[in-house]
Amino acid sequence: MINRILEQRQITVEDRDDLALRKLYEEAFPEDEQIPWGILVGLISEMNLDFTAYYVDNQLVGFTIVYSTNNYNWFWYFAVQPDLRGKGIGQQILTALINKYKGQRNILDMESPVHPCDNLEQRKRRHEFYLRNGFRDTNVYKTFDTVTMTIMMMGEGRFTDKDYDEILGDLKRFWWLDSGE
Repeated sequence: MINRILEQRQITVEDRDDLALRKLYEEAFPEDEQIPWGILVGLISEMNLDFTAYYVDNQLVGFTIVYSTNNYNWFWYFAVQPDLRGKGIGQQILTALINKYKGQRNILDMESPVHPCDNLEQRKRRHEFYLRNGFRDTNVYKTFDTVTMTIMMMGEGRFTDKDYDEILGDLKRFWWLDSGE
């Protein structure tokens, strides 16, 4: 799969019935980090999300969801098909995403690589992957229930707890984990 041509397709609310995308989303992220699929797809237009699917030879290989604010692009979701992880597809996707938002301040949150958990080695590899690609630690952490997230950044300036709270505030205007959905 390495160095195959990566095709990109913008996902819209009309794609809500795309079973391959939904399956990847539901497999790639723990249930407690997921927004129900129908709501997530609805947020594409409500929050002006950049939801991009990536294909090689017409086969879905991954997707990204980016939420752009006035100050940051939040690389919110990033998933690669499980059987393709570690084969260069994630690198191709992240490179395409970084190029798309080049010169801007980009952030992402990921499960902390320093807090005890069952998948610590996976988290450490993911953290190193982002460091190799130009992200840096912000020393901003947020704990949701039992999961601590660390925030990483690419670009000029700093990212603070207040900045993260503002992004979460935007999300809360449209949907939140305690919304009963």
